[in-house]
Amino acid sequence: MSYSRIIGTGGYLPDRILTNAELATMVETSDQWIVERTGIRTRHLAAADQGTCDLAEQAARRALEAANLDAAELDLIIVATTTPDRIFPSTACLLQERLGNNHAAAFDVQAVCSGFIYGLSIADKFIKTGSVKRALVIGAEVFSRLVDWKDRNTCVLFGDGAGAVILEASSEPGILSTSLHADGSHKDKLTVPATVRQGKLDGNGFTEMKGNEVFKFAVKILGSLVEEVLTKNQLNTSDIDWLIPHQANIRIISATAKKLNLPIEKVILTVSEHGNTSAASIPLALDVGVRDGRIKRGDTMLLEAIGGGFTWGAALIKL
Repeated sequence: MSYSRIIGTGGYLPDRILTNAELATMVETSDQWIVERTGIRTRHLAAADQGTCDLAEQAARRALEAANLDAAELDLIIVATTTPDRIFPSTACLLQERLGNNHAAAFDVQAVCSGFIYGLSIADKFIKTGSVKRALVIGAEVFSRLVDWKDRNTCVLFGDGAGAVILEASSEPGILSTSLHADGSHKDKLTVPATVRQGKLDGNGFTEMKGNEVFKFAVKILGSLVEEVLTKNQLNTSDIDWLIPHQANIRIISATAKKLNLPIEKVILTVSEHGNTSAASIPLALDVGVRDGRIKRGDTMLLEAIGGGFTWGAALIKL
C-alpha cells in the first residue's frame, strides 16, 4: 500500500511586524486586553506590493529546499487560501508559473482556517490512489486585507503568512488518517459577507465575527474531533507527541488541551508571535517545530483546525 509522507516543510512571514502597542494607537485597545483574551502579542503584515502568491512562493521554495526536490518534480500543487490574488485563475496556478512547473495539477481550496487540513487530506488521497507521487500543499493568506482596523474585536486577531509541506509517496506510513467536517448553518458566525457583482464589491468586505459563539463552538467541536481521530486510530492521548492546532486564540488552544488532559508542553504554539494566519497557521507552526528541533522524524503529530463555515478537520501524521 502507498502512503504519503512529509519530506519537507517551509514557512514565510512578511517583514512588517505590528505590535499590540502600535495597535493601541489605531483602535481603543491595549496590550493587556489583547494578551488576556487572545495570547497574541505581535502579527506580521504583508507589504503593499506583496500578494498571497508572493508569500506562498517563499514558503514553497523553502519546503522544496528542505525536501531536496526540484519544482519540476511536483505532480500536484494545492493552495489553501481565503485571500486569492485573483478571482481566477487560482493562486495555485500563479504559483505554479513562478516555480517553473507547467504540468502538475494545480488548484485552490477554500475552507478558511481549516483550509490546510482540507488540502492535506486531498493530496493524501491523490497519492494513496497512485494518481500522483509528489505534492506541494500550502496555506497562504494576506488576511489583514479582510480586516476592519477600526473593529477591535477582529483587527487584533489576524496576520499574514504562508506555510508549506511537500508530500511524497512512500511504503512507510506518514499521514495515518484525516477527518473533515462542515456545518453551513453557522455561516454567519464568522464571515466576510460581500460578493462581487458586475465587477464591484457588493456588501461588507470585512471580517464579521460573533466571538463568544465561535469560542464556544470551537472548544466543543475540537475536543470531540480529537477524540474521533484517536478512536479511529485506536490511540490514547499519551500516544501523541505533538498537538499542532490552528493558532486562533490561546484560550481555545488551552481549553482543547485541557479537555484532552494534554500538557501544554506538547502543544506547538506560535499564536503569540504570528496571530491568526488562517490557513497558514498550522503549516507555519509545523515548520517552526521542525526547524527548531522539537519535532523529530518518527514523532506522531495531531493537526486540528476550525474555520468559517463552520469547517473543521484533523490529520494524524507520523513524520
